[in-house]
Amino acid sequence: MISPVSRRLLFVHAHPDDESITTGASIARYAAEGAEVTVVTCTLGEEGEVMPELAELEGLRAHTADQLGGYRVTELKAACAALGLSRHRYLGGLGRWRDSGMAGTPSAAHPRAFTGGSADEQAAQLAEILDEVRPQVVVTYDAFGGYGHPDHVRAHEITMAAAPRAGSVQRVFHTVASRDAVRAGLAALREGERRYRVPADDELPTTPDEEITTVLDVAAHLPAKLAALRAHATQLAVAEEDVPYFALTNGIAQPILARDFFVLAHGPAEGAADDLFGGL
Repeated sequence: MISPVSRRLLFVHAHPDDESITTGASIARYAAEGAEVTVVTCTLGEEGEVMPELAELEGLRAHTADQLGGYRVTELKAACAALGLSRHRYLGGLGRWRDSGMAGTPSAAHPRAFTGGSADEQAAQLAEILDEVRPQVVVTYDAFGGYGHPDHVRAHEITMAAAPRAGSVQRVFHTVASRDAVRAGLAALREGERRYRVPADDELPTTPDEEITTVLDVAAHLPAKLAALRAHATQLAVAEEDVPYFALTNGIAQPILARDFFVLAHGPAEGAADDLFGGL
């Protein structure tokens, strides 16, 4: 069995803020427990929007000065600190790959667009990081990329190409959203007045609970996740009310849950029900 101080865990994410939104509390949990946690970010999120309350930063966006990616580097650094994370890598180096934007947008034609690059090259770059860090467990998105963003899908593809072949990796997980937990969180949000719109149950992409293999209790680490989310101020707002939630620039409220959910994609299932390292 792997001792707590020898556990190494690596997360692969597409843009700054993805690490905090989808796996922030899990990162904080394992970092607090003494595991060596590394986050790999594939792009700088250059195609992001800016929250209306920070309108003075609108000029940083891609269609104007195209400086938002550099600004988001500082946000990501602050988020990593809030999560207790000291190990971070950019795939291929800082700025090598660019945010491709949503499907069908002109940004996908940029010469450095993540989805326009060679998946083989990107998988090789990730393999180099895996060889350096030697994690036993790797986490990324499912084949849909969580919500269909092309960069998330590419992050999934290169992770599944590289991680199962890495000598140290014993398990690969996909981070997902529980259908039942999200619906319960939305129902709680509807109980009161909210600054942002609470969506219908089927507006947020989720995974049926019968497909989920691993559920982590991360309630004790929600303060760290909330602090990390607040660090990404250009991209989202956090509301710490009776039910904590966040909203992206689309103005849709999403509940912040006390559990994180995963699907085991590679490796032994025994012991993994409530711990990414369980049974290893």
